[in-house]
Amino acid sequence: MFKGWNRARLATKVGILGAALLCIALASIGLTLWIGWQLEGGAAAVNEAGRLRMQTWRLAHQGAAGASGQMRGLAQAYDASLQLLVDGDPARPLFLPRDEPTLQAYRSVREGWLQLRSAAPGGLPAPTGAQAEALVRRIDILVDAVEARMGSWSALLSSVQLALVGLAIAAAMIFLYSSHLVVFAPVDRLRRGLRALEQGTLGARIAEDSLDEFGDLARGFNRMAQRLEAVYCGMADEVRAKTADLRLEQQRLATLYEATSFAAGASSSRDLATGFADRMRRAAGADAVALRWMDPSQQRMVLLAAQGLPPAMLDTERCLAPGECHCGSAGLHASVIPITSEHRHGSHCAKAGFVAVTAVALTTQGRVMGEVDLLFRETPQPSKADRELLDSLASHLASAMDSLRNAALQREAAVAEERGMLARELHDSIAQSLAFMKIQLQLLKDARQGGQPDAAARLVEELELGLKECTADVRALLMHFRTRTDGDDMLPALQQTLQKFRLQSGLQAELEVDGHGAPLPADVQVQLLHVVQEALANVRKHAQARQVQVRLTHQPHWQIDVRDDGRGFDPAVDMPDDSHVGLRIMRERAAKVGAAVAFESQPGRGTLVRVSLPESEAMNP
Repeated sequence: MFKGWNRARLATKVGILGAALLCIALASIGLTLWIGWQLEGGAAAVNEAGRLRMQTWRLAHQGAAGASGQMRGLAQAYDASLQLLVDGDPARPLFLPRDEPTLQAYRSVREGWLQLRSAAPGGLPAPTGAQAEALVRRIDILVDAVEARMGSWSALLSSVQLALVGLAIAAAMIFLYSSHLVVFAPVDRLRRGLRALEQGTLGARIAEDSLDEFGDLARGFNRMAQRLEAVYCGMADEVRAKTADLRLEQQRLATLYEATSFAAGASSSRDLATGFADRMRRAAGADAVALRWMDPSQQRMVLLAAQGLPPAMLDTERCLAPGECHCGSAGLHASVIPITSEHRHGSHCAKAGFVAVTAVALTTQGRVMGEVDLLFRETPQPSKADRELLDSLASHLASAMDSLRNAALQREAAVAEERGMLARELHDSIAQSLAFMKIQLQLLKDARQGGQPDAAARLVEELELGLKECTADVRALLMHFRTRTDGDDMLPALQQTLQKFRLQSGLQAELEVDGHGAPLPADVQVQLLHVVQEALANVRKHAQARQVQVRLTHQPHWQIDVRDDGRGFDPAVDMPDDSHVGLRIMRERAAKVGAAVAFESQPGRGTLVRVSLPESEAMNP
């Protein structure tokens, strides 16, 4: 039965409890109504018996008074009252109790009445006082019997009412307990389960001990909690995995950043190779590493750096041909190659205890420059991110090595360019002076052998003048090569250049500055100063001037004017070309920084050399 109760639906349980309480209530109400009906009918019977008592005395009174006309009506009313006690009244509750004492008393009253009517003439009794009193005593006995029966019904009603009170209390307790079992307890279990979930106890479950609606809720709650626990565990595992991946990615980025910083500060290719070999070995967890560089001319792979290799293996594999062993077989991405003895040098790695090698190509601009071989004594299982890290390190290394090579080539080119410039300077100035003095020296020798003292003296003076000019040219070259600026403003350098020009030439030289502008780059300043120095040297050598004025203009664009008051020349006839000394050098220096050199001159009116720098070049820091 209890299992059947557990299997019942909530509506069925509530309906059973409600129906049971309703039946009890209806039965109690019906019982009290029935008892009340009995009491009300007994009370009406007592009243009717009292009427019989009154009618008896009226019959006695009328008989004594000789009022025979009313006797018949009174007798009929008396018979009707006796019959009413037996039959009852359908309009109201009036009946005699059906217990034996009451029925016995009623029969006694009826017999007494019938005896009076049978003894009276004409059936119209006129009882005497004694007869009326005897009949009344019988009626009193009937009333006492009815009242006694009503007393028992009253006691029963009191008992039933007390029982109803107790039954109501019991029904309330039963209803509350049943409500607790059926509704409140399942709701409380569901509430505790929800609170446990809110507090993070995802393993909380609710007992599924019924098949009603609360059982369905419990099963649904358990399924929900199970799914939440599974989702949470899955999310926790995923978060841990993502955290681990982020930590590994952070380590990889830190490795790349540190490698980039190291590459920026490396001073030689061997230091760079040694540092990257160590970093790649630690990043891959390798037992040994060999960094080999390709020699394009000999098609050999030269060992630049190594770690963890036995000495015998180092001596054997310092220089290998590509494809001679596993080394030299690197692909586009880091790949793990099992070490076998199919190559001639394969036994070296096997003897050293290595079972696998990861070959990482060093490429830049699509050209293979070398490779990094990572050796393992246990076969590695690198992830995609690990291979990408090794490829990135290899790319950084190749770029850094290529940058070192390009820097060396640039330094070599700069030295060669400086040497070419020095050669041009020497050729255009000192070499020509020396060649002129060599010719003059040969003429002097011929004059002395030919006995020409005047010509020899003149040649000696010309040689002395040429020697002074050569010495001046050497000083000018030294001044050019030692020219520097402070990096912010070329005005101090111009002032220093003019001061040296005054000391060398003895001429007056003034500097005028117009406006203010952003500072030029240091290399541009140096080239412009060299052009100004060449212009001043030409003034000193050829202009026969008394005064020189240098004007520096900042706006609308940079411009330097070198003006002298010398003999000048006619531009239409004597316009200098590249064959003149110093002109080609001035134009070459100006062209290096995007500037232009122009000349303005008139015979006897001096010469103007103008160096103009475009606005775009002046603004380029």
